[in-house]
Amino acid sequence: MRFLIVDAHSVIFAWPDLRRLHQRRMSLARDELIKRLTQYQDSSGVRVVVVFDGQGGKVSEESVDGGIQVLYSASGQSADQVIERLAAIYAKEHDLTVATSDLLEQQTVASFGAYTTCTDGLRQLLEEAEGELARQMKSRKKPR
Repeated sequence: MRFLIVDAHSVIFAWPDLRRLHQRRMSLARDELIKRLTQYQDSSGVRVVVVFDGQGGKVSEESVDGGIQVLYSASGQSADQVIERLAAIYAKEHDLTVATSDLLEQQTVASFGAYTTCTDGLRQLLEEAEGELARQMKSRKKPR
């Protein structure tokens, strides 16, 4: 099974459109990122996990329509630490890619056997999947 783990804040601050939404209200950027990742999961079949820095006493998970996993780190813990722990556990068993622009985090998860992509690479991946889905939809339309 293929998985994509996304360092949410790395993406939000790297993509200008999400950064602008974040400046207006953090939840707008979060919701837009979740929407795009859900579309990617739906079109690609790759299971998506997005990790945000949290504030609770323990790591928490939010249910989202569309089935992607949304995790929040515990207070005193970074999203990076959650991502690294997930990579340490699952990279040996699954085809796992981590999307982040944090070079140290990329090196750490790669040492566990995960693939990495930067935030620009993630954007390209999402755009390619969207284009492929559009092509499939167009080819399924029957001419009248």
